[in-house]
Parts: sequence; C-alpha cells; structure tokens
Amino acid sequence: MPSDILDNQGRGEASWQWPSIHPEGRKFGAIAGVVALVAWIFLGPWVGWPLAVLTLCVLAFFRDPVRVVPQSERYVIAPADGLVTLIGKVSPPRELTMDDGTGVAPLSSEPVTRISIFMSVFDVHINRSPIAGTVKRVIYIPGKFVNADLDKASEENERQHLLIERADGQRICFTQIAGLVARRIVPFVKPGDIIAAGQRIGLIRFGSRVDVYLPAGTEPRVLMGQKIIAGETVLAEIGDSPLIEGVAQ
Repeated sequence: MPSDILDNQGRGEASWQWPSIHPEGRKFGAIAGVVALVAWIFLGPWVGWPLAVLTLCVLAFFRDPVRVVPQSERYVIAPADGLVTLIGKVSPPRELTMDDGTGVAPLSSEPVTRISIFMSVFDVHINRSPIAGTVKRVIYIPGKFVNADLDKASEENERQHLLIERADGQRICFTQIAGLVARRIVPFVKPGDIIAAGQRIGLIRFGSRVDVYLPAGTEPRVLMGQKIIAGETVLAEIGDSPLIEGVAQ
C-alpha cells in the first residue's frame, strides 16, 4: 500500500496487491514444495500436481494481508478473521481472575459479554490486538482439541489468554483456542510489550477460534453469523450498548 494513512475523506492511496506470506509459514511452504518437486521427478505429474496444489494451499493459509485499522480509543477491533458463532454473558477466564503473584491486578469474575469468532482453514489466521496498550499477561494452557465451534472449547481446548491494558487502565482480554485441526498456538508478543491496535500478536495453525471478552457496560456491534475481518471490523465501542438486529438473506 503506497500510504500508511487513509481516511473516509479520500486521503491516502489504495491498490490491490498479493498478500505476503508470514515468515512462520514459509518453512511449511518450502517443505511442501520440495516434497512436490521430488514426487514430480520420481513419481510423475499425476502425483506431483496434487502436491503442488497442496503447496499453494499451505502458502495461502499463512497469507498475511495488509489491513486498514480504524483509529479510535473507543473501538474494540476484531482480533481474528472468521464467523461470529457465539455471543453471550460469561465470566472471564478463571486464569485471569486469580492473583498469580506477578503484581498484575486480576480481572473481576462478574459476567461480561463474550464474542466467539470461528476461524475455518480458509480464513487468514494471523491474529491482531483489539486495542492499543501494554501486554500484561500471556497465559498458555495445554488442553484437548475438540471442535472449536463448541462452547466447551473455551474451557477444554489448548488455549492462550492475553490481557492488554490501555494507558487509562481499561483492559481487554481475549483467548486463542486451538481446534480439531489446529495443533499449535504461536505467540508474537510477551508481557511488557507495548502494542498498537490491529498489531499482529500471534497465529493459530490450521483452524481455530478466538474469544473476546468485552468490558462491563459494553455490547457488540457485530451480529451472530456475521463474517468479520481482523484489524478492520469494529466489534464494539467501549461504554456503548446498542441493540442491533440483522436478517440472514
């Protein structure tokens, strides 16, 4: 993209471009490409062609497109591409409501609104920060690999909680959850890092889910069944509780 700053008044320049491949995926693409080449040479094109297509699929999975991130302190930005499959009132993850001795104040256990975003193997799997602030906690928890679309995945699956705090003390937590196919959560940040809204914070390999816990008094601006885009879709405005309805058509 020729310019980093764009607005709704026509400022900036925009053009389509091929998305880059994240470095985390290049090694997988290289391995798949070598296997396809060897198979083509020794086994012929009937085996080589399908493996070549598989190589392209692997590279496409790790694509990392440029996103234009809305800039407002009130916005909670979508951390993941995917489908909104669950919205409901739940308590934040218990690991974040407990005092772990690090000096970071735990979250209240009072129920808040959780938005669950299901990421299929066709979605971009680079996750982004929903707000700007400081990474206060990153907690990895081993677990099972049940279908990430199920509600119980939040408590049973392999997952990683992240807690981010703004300069004014407002905090957002979200959870990366591995699914049936996903087998690795890869973090890009650590406690103490200062990050921007929409900044890349990690990825989950091959299908998964991300849960976002909104602050008290805040309700979603997205709907059940809505397709959202990481780093661009506004999930909510902090302190705003609108009722928004939609029609599937």
